[in-house]
Amino acid sequence: MELAHSLLLNEEALAQITEAKRPVFIFEWLRFLDKVLVAANKTDVKEKQKKLVEQLTGLISSSPGPPTRKLLAKNLAALYSIGDTFTVFQTLDKCNDIIKNKDDTAAYLPTKLAAVACVGAFYEKMGRMLGSSFPETVNNLLKSLKSAESQGRSEILMSLQKVLNGLGGAAASCHRDIYKNARSLLTDRSMAVRCAVAKCLLELQNEAVFMWTAELENVATLCFKALENSNYGVRVAVSKLLGTVMATALIPKQATVMRQNVKRATLEEVLELMATGFLRGGSGFLKSGGEMLKVGGSVNREVRVGVTQAYVVFVTTLGGQWLERNFATFLSHVLDLVSHPRATQTHVEAVYSRRCVSFILRATVGSLLGEKAQIAAAKDICQAIGKQMKAVEAVVNDTNGENKSGAADVAASQHVMVCALQELGSLVQSLNATASPLIQEPSIGLLETVTSVLLHPSMAARLAAAWCLRCVAVALPFQLTPFLDRCAERLNNLKTSPEAVSGYSFAMAALLGGVHQYPLGIPHAKGKMVVSIAEDLLRTAAQNSRLSLQRTQAGWLLLGALMTLGPSVVRYHLPKMLLLWRNVFPRSLKELEAEKARGDSFTWQVTLEGRAGALCAMRSFVAHCPELLTEDVIRKLMTPIECAMTMMSHIPSVIKAHGAHLKASAAMVRLRLYDILALLPPKTYEGSFNALLRELVAEFTLTDNSANTTTSLLRSLCHYDDSVLLGSWLQETDHKSIEDQLQPNSASGSGALEHDPSSIYLRIPAGEAVPGPLPLGVSVIDASVALFGVVFPHVSYKHRLQMLDHFAECVKQAKGVRQQAVQLNIFTAVLSALKGLAENKSTLGPEEVRKSALTLVMGALDNPNPILRCAAGEALGRMAQVVGEATFIARMAQFSFDKLKSARDVVSRTGHSLALGCLHRYVGGIGSGQHLKTSVSILLALAQDGTSPEVQTWSLHSLALIVDSSGPMYRGYVEPTLSLVLTLLLTVPPSHTEVHQCLGRCLGAIITTVGPELQGNGATISTIRSSCLVGCAITQDHSDSLVQAAAISCLQQLHMFAPRHVNLSSLVPSLCVHLCSSHLLLRRAAVACLRQLAQREAAEVCEYAMSLAKNAGDKENSGVSKYINPFAPGAGSRRDIHCRHQGVNITETGLEGVLFGMLDRETDRKLCSDIHDTLGHMLSSLAVEKLSHWLMLCKDVLAASSDMSTAAPLGGGKDDESEKKDEMDDDTMFTTLGEEDKSKPSVAPRWATRVFAADCLCRIIMLCENANKAHFDLAMARSAKLRNPKNDLLVLHLSDLIRMAFMAATDHSNQLRMAGLQALEDIIKKFASVPEPEFPGHVILEQYQANVGAALRPAFSQDTPSDITAKACQVCSTWIGSEVVSDLNDLRRVHNLLVSSLDKVQAGKKGSSSQLYRESATTMEKLAVLKAWAEVYVVAMKIKKEAETKPKRAIKNTDDEEEDFGTVDELPPDSLITLVQPELPILSRLWLAALKDYALLTLPAEFASQLPPDGGAFYTPETIDTARLHYRNSWAPILHAVALWLNSAGFNASESPEEAAAAMPNSQKRASSIMLNQAPGTPPTTKSLPEINKDRMHLILGVSIQFLCSPRPEEPVEHVTSCLQALHTLLDSPCARIHIAEDQLLGVELLSVLHRLLLTWDPPSVQLLVTGVVQQIVRAAQDYLQEKRNTLNEDDIKEKETCLVLGEGGESGGLVPGKSLVFAAMELLMFILVRHMPHLSPKMSDSPSHVSAKPQLSEESARLVAATVTILSDLPSLCSPAGCMTILPTILFLITRVLKETAVKSVDNQVSPPVSATLQAIKTIVTLPMAKTEETHKQWTSLIRSTLASVLEYSQPEGTKSILDEVSMLTAIALFLWSASTEIIGVQSLQNGCINRFKNALNSCDPWVSISTYTTPITKVI
Repeated sequence: MELAHSLLLNEEALAQITEAKRPVFIFEWLRFLDKVLVAANKTDVKEKQKKLVEQLTGLISSSPGPPTRKLLAKNLAALYSIGDTFTVFQTLDKCNDIIKNKDDTAAYLPTKLAAVACVGAFYEKMGRMLGSSFPETVNNLLKSLKSAESQGRSEILMSLQKVLNGLGGAAASCHRDIYKNARSLLTDRSMAVRCAVAKCLLELQNEAVFMWTAELENVATLCFKALENSNYGVRVAVSKLLGTVMATALIPKQATVMRQNVKRATLEEVLELMATGFLRGGSGFLKSGGEMLKVGGSVNREVRVGVTQAYVVFVTTLGGQWLERNFATFLSHVLDLVSHPRATQTHVEAVYSRRCVSFILRATVGSLLGEKAQIAAAKDICQAIGKQMKAVEAVVNDTNGENKSGAADVAASQHVMVCALQELGSLVQSLNATASPLIQEPSIGLLETVTSVLLHPSMAARLAAAWCLRCVAVALPFQLTPFLDRCAERLNNLKTSPEAVSGYSFAMAALLGGVHQYPLGIPHAKGKMVVSIAEDLLRTAAQNSRLSLQRTQAGWLLLGALMTLGPSVVRYHLPKMLLLWRNVFPRSLKELEAEKARGDSFTWQVTLEGRAGALCAMRSFVAHCPELLTEDVIRKLMTPIECAMTMMSHIPSVIKAHGAHLKASAAMVRLRLYDILALLPPKTYEGSFNALLRELVAEFTLTDNSANTTTSLLRSLCHYDDSVLLGSWLQETDHKSIEDQLQPNSASGSGALEHDPSSIYLRIPAGEAVPGPLPLGVSVIDASVALFGVVFPHVSYKHRLQMLDHFAECVKQAKGVRQQAVQLNIFTAVLSALKGLAENKSTLGPEEVRKSALTLVMGALDNPNPILRCAAGEALGRMAQVVGEATFIARMAQFSFDKLKSARDVVSRTGHSLALGCLHRYVGGIGSGQHLKTSVSILLALAQDGTSPEVQTWSLHSLALIVDSSGPMYRGYVEPTLSLVLTLLLTVPPSHTEVHQCLGRCLGAIITTVGPELQGNGATISTIRSSCLVGCAITQDHSDSLVQAAAISCLQQLHMFAPRHVNLSSLVPSLCVHLCSSHLLLRRAAVACLRQLAQREAAEVCEYAMSLAKNAGDKENSGVSKYINPFAPGAGSRRDIHCRHQGVNITETGLEGVLFGMLDRETDRKLCSDIHDTLGHMLSSLAVEKLSHWLMLCKDVLAASSDMSTAAPLGGGKDDESEKKDEMDDDTMFTTLGEEDKSKPSVAPRWATRVFAADCLCRIIMLCENANKAHFDLAMARSAKLRNPKNDLLVLHLSDLIRMAFMAATDHSNQLRMAGLQALEDIIKKFASVPEPEFPGHVILEQYQANVGAALRPAFSQDTPSDITAKACQVCSTWIGSEVVSDLNDLRRVHNLLVSSLDKVQAGKKGSSSQLYRESATTMEKLAVLKAWAEVYVVAMKIKKEAETKPKRAIKNTDDEEEDFGTVDELPPDSLITLVQPELPILSRLWLAALKDYALLTLPAEFASQLPPDGGAFYTPETIDTARLHYRNSWAPILHAVALWLNSAGFNASESPEEAAAAMPNSQKRASSIMLNQAPGTPPTTKSLPEINKDRMHLILGVSIQFLCSPRPEEPVEHVTSCLQALHTLLDSPCARIHIAEDQLLGVELLSVLHRLLLTWDPPSVQLLVTGVVQQIVRAAQDYLQEKRNTLNEDDIKEKETCLVLGEGGESGGLVPGKSLVFAAMELLMFILVRHMPHLSPKMSDSPSHVSAKPQLSEESARLVAATVTILSDLPSLCSPAGCMTILPTILFLITRVLKETAVKSVDNQVSPPVSATLQAIKTIVTLPMAKTEETHKQWTSLIRSTLASVLEYSQPEGTKSILDEVSMLTAIALFLWSASTEIIGVQSLQNGCINRFKNALNSCDPWVSISTYTTPITKVI
């Protein structure tokens, strides 16, 4: 391949390679040439031009394939435009001669096509330079157009398009000829030709005025005809043409209008024309008088869908501003379409028309209008609804029957209502909280209007209104509870109106269904209200026959909706529900039989509806409350369900007796029954399998059903990858919602709410805007198929066989269309069953079952219907998977091999080739390895069958499946497969897009198979790699979006395995172009690829994307876009949202800006999440380096506050162009080059994008924190900026950060407010301590006090949701606690916010919100307030403590003239505490109450019965589960605060309960009684202060120990530290010390819990705190023991002995683990020592892995070791003398070893903390009073002697060690000499040792040592 990379074609190399490889070689050379010509030196090109032209023109006649001819033409044109143009006419003539040639053979065709392509490319590139020759060329092309076959026709039309593009207005003389010749081809039988004509005419209309004036009607008619029997591609192309022509007719282009006096069409005329297509299709025309259309004759669906797309193109082309101005007219026109009788001839047609109109509205209003304009549009829609409703009310109230046509109007109005209400709902939901003005402005009356529709006579309209209310409530949750109340009230008042009962119950059900989308929920009492209403409706149903049906349905609907609130609500109503369910059905078989004989048709209808409703509510219960499904409940549910199953068999006779109108109700009962059974475990109803299966099989084999209804599940049961065969990729386009109508299975895309009202409260399937249940007939079959799959695995083999045989029989019996329908349903059921078997890991059964199944499946592989063949292949694969036996698989494979070798017909070849693919897919490479060779060879042969594209498609698809599933086993077949793929890519006509898609899939599969090997450099790998790259290049250049998407995913795979070989400089720009494609799949693929690239190489990606912006003006590049994006409008055409001109989609904001802009337009979830990820990766890699750029991006997005929908520059109206560029929002980058576009506003970023930008802001702060300290240091940042102006540091942008956080925190949108407050908190935390260099003693955040206060204030207003107020409290406490603010008055502003919140907490109820949200929302808010106060109090106490420990300043300074600046602004040390002090009495009480609640809530489940029945101080029993979370988030600071309070004053504080009651609001009387541990009724004088204190101690210790026992790993470390600090503080107070020392086991338990904590939590901060707490415990024990000894001494001086025996160890000296405090402490301390000095433990030092080198202790470790040693030395004082002797050896060993390890000389002769601690410890121990007793004297003496000996030994200088700190060692020796008595150390050897050490030291060469030696014995020891 490398040989192909030269400017001239290397003809020698070409001659040497084989025939087969030549086309690839030539293509590779052309690719190289394409890149090199643009960059090459002009003189070089001119030198070789002659030869090059020869070579290239020679290639024209060498029959090049489609991609080759495209490149060839492009290169020739480029060559002429760069080099000389002398010979261009010669070459042009040559091409014209070839085109004129009469040779019509297939062999000559490629040459002709290549010539045609060259002509097109010449004119496109050089345009008017070739002006004179164009009439001849055009005539020539048009002449050959008449005789050409389809490939030729499309190629010629594409060339004509290019000629028109290149010549512009200069080609006017030929316009009419081209138009006449092209228009007849719009109805060509080849779809590719239709597309080409549409694109050619689209180009023509840019200049040909007659197309949108005189010929306008004809063009429209032509387009309608072209849409008949069209495919998706044609619909897109033709709708584009139709929409653009109509838009141009309405608002012509400036240039053309100036040239001629053009008569412009009016909006009415244009819309009228479009409407004909929508209502009549292509079958003729309206008279100009616009008389009423005659009803009759159905509209062609394809035309309707095409015209629908054209409407969208029409509006999009005119732009958002036009839509804003003309919305009312447009809306009324679109709504009239759906009220027209022709659009609604049958129910299904009406639903289809509604879907089309909804699509038009959603695609225009939803994406073209900014938020402000959308609110205006919503108002217009409201008015339209109101107007319709008035008309309906007039008809309904017209009792005299004067208005004859009224009934028809009402029927038509329902469809208008549905469309308008759905769009209104979608608008409000997408606006979210930004829509609040709509609700709050009484003039609009949105709620009244929508609620009035709840009384519409038609059910569809009532349901749509209910749905719209649900959307409003989800967008504005504070409306949810008031809505519910209002509906309940109206339902009560209008009980006698059937419409009201139905409408208001729909609304309530819809609202209940929306609750799960909002975390704050609704008050618990609303559940009770719903139950009582529903019960009332069901009870009164029988009283009034006019209402019984509605009341029954409404009652059950409400109960079904109630279940969606989940177990916490339903739990309370379950017994009642079970009773209601039981009573709906007869109790016994006898009653069932008796029932059959009774009743008329109406009672039966009500009964069936009631039972269907009950089953539906059950199903909702099972689906939404799985936790409540105990065995007992299931058993109770089974009684009515079994009864329903029995009843099924009786229903046919009832229908016979009372008429067919009961069929629908009966079907509804079956649907509900199947639905609930599918959710229950099959074991529960195995007794009824036989009857049930009979029903199910009858259902989907259409036994009792005369209609040929087919299931809709087949596509979803087939594999996703088979979409290319099924065409189901249409599900992945922007037009999904309307394209569904054209799918072949029945009722596809005809989903509507009225088919199943229960869907109003269910969750919507992902990706759908409005729930659309299918018609009942289809739903029942779907449900039966799904249930069959669940039951089949549990059925005996005998029954399986019977069913399979029965299926074969059913297929045989049916004929024609019915046979197809039955077969489809049966196959879906079989697939469903096989899937069930695979999921259950069970087998299919013995030989006869397999045989029967195989016969059924194999028969369908030859079915003419492709969907059935696909299903059969899938079933075969699944069967192989389930059977899993090699022989069975071999048999199936062999059958297909034989069939494929002999078969010649397309059908069986396609079916059996797919069968092979599916076998491999489900059995995997290992299971089917032995068939691999045969399969591959057969499929490779089939793929070469050029006569049938269908066979090629299916065989290539199967080949891709095999490559995918075989993995590495396929490695041997890679080369032949790859060469076939390349050959086909170079030869298959581009119009066979499916073949190309499958080739792309094969290519991707091959790349994955070769995998990481692709990085290699071997010859074969290089060849494979370059072949893959060539393949990718060909598919990338294809005109079909799906093929391009496949190419992108291939390149993505290549980049994963061999990143060096993927050329990002060409890939990234092409991806950027695709971001604006009109095809969703292509946009998805492009973003997914960018996401992967940005993960590794974000900087390069951004750079290459920017290069696109730089070349934007180049004509060079705009050529590329013509290939990549066939719809790119020319430079003059107007702005189009779907696909924009290539150079225009990137401006100085770069790719990031484009992606932010996409977030505003895209609705596809996958796509948006990929965009988020891509931006996230780019942010992580680039934000720190390009800080200003990213902050600017975020700021631009956030600055689009909700009231800015015009694109006025934000910079305060500067009109300067450059300003505009910077300041306008991100969408501006998409306006095209057209002149008139300057005036068009672009859509301001929507709220979701703004939330994302705020999150990005927080991420940027975090990234900077990890990058460089200078980001948070103003002085450093400024000096860095001076050194290098490019240095960009975060602290320099602080004002921007604050401004962004402020904008977000004060927005309309709640999500954005949350994100803004979070950002504000992050900013305060990170910048609180950054000093202001110019004003020493101040910090930089001080200047932003006003901003912070202003951002927080709105969050404390009355109507703010609890979660935002809770977050704001958190920010408040962070701000106050950050000590930024030094002036008390400034601090008061924020402090007052917290005081006001505290008042609310005290008031018990939060003014308005207590009724709006779930009770746990109030809990969250109250706890957040208490937590915030606790944090402030903790900080205040810390400041106070620091102030107390500092030496006092001399006060007299302040009177002097020269004032000390430091003292002026500084807070007086107690200022913050003065703010908290007044609230403390209340706070302390509330804090204790909260802790008490928390303690109760953390009890294990088995103590649930002991919880207070009416909840705690801040939670209600119903919301206990959600409340737990809120307590878990806030208990730790509260605990710390309580400990501080108790320590400072609390243990002495005890108010009489009367005072307490007086100080507390009523709502908390209950809480206070709980708090004081008394039953609410007992007289309030029972507890003394010590008892109260004891309870408080138990509470705090209990909470702490419970938490520290097992803190979950995800707990924030702050909780652990708060808890430990609280314990430490608590043990500061004497009261608590006595408490913990009296009960020794408490101390032991606390120590063992702390030990356990150390095992799991590493941070040194935690360990230091733990040692602090241990020290407190030990001190407490010491004090207590001393106290005890003192009292004993006073009592009886004689009994000295008993006094000495006090302490642990008693007389024996034994310490009991688990009961001994000393033992527990030793264990813990030893653990810390060994953790930091592993070599202390003999086990460690003996282990082979032990490294002898001892690292220097870090500062933190040194402090820890010192603290540990200090505590160790205190332990002996807790023991009796005997106990002392037990522990001293260990303690002395540890102390001396620590001395030895840590006494190391330092540079400045400082003594390290561990050393001074050990010296202190030696002193403490040596002077212990224990030595005095006779029993231990001997032991004591030997211990002290050995210790001294050890110290002497350690202090001997050794050569190897690091230098000993001799001074410390001498000090230790001196301590012994000084403190111990002479008799102990008066031993000769010890004395000699000591004297030697001192001698050595005196002679030391280090002066410090010798001086210290003189002073040691005197100074150190004293």
